[in-house]
Amino acid sequence: MSDLQKKNAGEAAAQHVEAGMVVGLGTGSTAAWFVKALAARNLPGLRCVPTSEKTTDLARELGLPLSTLEDTPRIDLTVDGADEVGPGLALIKGGGAALLREKLVWEASARCIVIADHAKVVTVLGAFPLPIEVVAFGHKTTGNRIADVLIDHDINTPARVRQADRGLVRTDGGNLIYDAACKAIHDPARLADDLKLITGVVEHGLFLDLADLAIIGTDDGFDTINP
Repeated sequence: MSDLQKKNAGEAAAQHVEAGMVVGLGTGSTAAWFVKALAARNLPGLRCVPTSEKTTDLARELGLPLSTLEDTPRIDLTVDGADEVGPGLALIKGGGAALLREKLVWEASARCIVIADHAKVVTVLGAFPLPIEVVAFGHKTTGNRIADVLIDHDINTPARVRQADRGLVRTDGGNLIYDAACKAIHDPARLADDLKLITGVVEHGLFLDLADLAIIGTDDGFDTINP
């Protein structure tokens, strides 16, 4: 029943939006439910900043007024999904390959709400492979450096470049994604810092100290989790 849970979380999050707000629109199947619920409310004066081309297309189709981070650098509220929601609302994001734009929008937001179905809530981050966005130039060398960092964190499986039927997956910014099968991330803050020190790594999917509230969909409604 994850679709029902995602729908319930998205609809609950839409109630946090007020008229005249600048709203960051997340990417992914759960965020899409929020975008649909927000459009249905028909609030006046909204300006919406999407985090991907896919979300842009959905929002435009639903008639939501769009803006960009350049035109509206201060965002009142961002609502987005997550691949894992851990203790203290530490998150893994990036399964939809939009993590760089998502993090830029999150960090520009006064408040961030993460929405998810119940299966996404975990006690330790890492079962979902950690996405790491890298520049395409020399990406195999970057991948080797990522592997060295992972070993230092007792993660012995090298990250693998993400592929689809059409070849290597490209982000909206033209970068590649490496997925690290961490299994368990015992020190997310240190791993986040170490990955960002690698030349060629653009961003990673650890979203730490960014979420202000989690709305977790259930079959009957939703639960909330504070940091």
